[in-house]
Amino acid sequence: MEIVVASGKGGVGKSTLTASLIALLSRDLKIASVDADAEAPNLHLLFNVRNWDREEEFISAKTARILDNCINCGLCRNVCVYEAIYVDDGGNHRIKEYLCEGCGACSAVCPVDAIEISDSISGWLRIARTKYGPLVSAELDVGKPNSGKLVTEEKRIAREWQKEGAVEHIIIDAAAGIGCQVISSISGANKVIIVAEPTPSSVSDMKRMYDLAMHFRIDTKIVINKDGMNPGYRGIEEFAEENGVEIIGRIPYDPSVPKAMTAMKPLVEFAPESEASKEIMRIAEVVRGWL
Repeated sequence: MEIVVASGKGGVGKSTLTASLIALLSRDLKIASVDADAEAPNLHLLFNVRNWDREEEFISAKTARILDNCINCGLCRNVCVYEAIYVDDGGNHRIKEYLCEGCGACSAVCPVDAIEISDSISGWLRIARTKYGPLVSAELDVGKPNSGKLVTEEKRIAREWQKEGAVEHIIIDAAAGIGCQVISSISGANKVIIVAEPTPSSVSDMKRMYDLAMHFRIDTKIVINKDGMNPGYRGIEEFAEENGVEIIGRIPYDPSVPKAMTAMKPLVEFAPESEASKEIMRIAEVVRGWL
């Protein structure tokens, strides 16, 4: 099985739930963890990963480089829609690499072939052995594109572990929103768990996440986090009833959560007797029934 924990909105407790589910399920199952938030990875923090066993560059971007034979005609600067080319104090044209998308327009118009388009590092892939099983994470370099490709490569690594028999199941902690890296996260997955909190903002983003999952025809469930923080609000329940989506858990607001993050531990290990942990344990049993 390949299960994705998503949200559509940041800050709803998605990573907190993911880390605890992995901690519980890995006690008797071989689980691979994938942190698919390449722009802001944090699952390793909850697993107290301080050193990576393997780290490698991921090259999928392109960038331009101005060569010494540049005549400073300015044509490249005129065609650059990303405003990545500027003139320095000496009157020479230079590239702002963090803005360059490597599209090649500048190279195409250069009359003296003074611009070279070359491969560039998009980010880094990182692997760690944890007490909960292997973790693959990634980090996108500042301003670089292709976060979706980076997540796809993470999943390829986890699926290789699965083929080799090193792990049985994959649990993916998706990024917020419904952008490229989230699309890559849910592509080919068996189930999606949408984490939402009882607020209009979260419900709005939950609906978009649900539409995305339905586009890929993936069985989708809902977990309400911080249940009870907005008494009387039934936006999540109404949506679930209208669309026939099962709500598999209601996690109450719990002040132990930020303390668990500070301690770099999954909530179910830091405060196993808390009401939130007890509900996550019940949710884990539901998930276990899928595996």
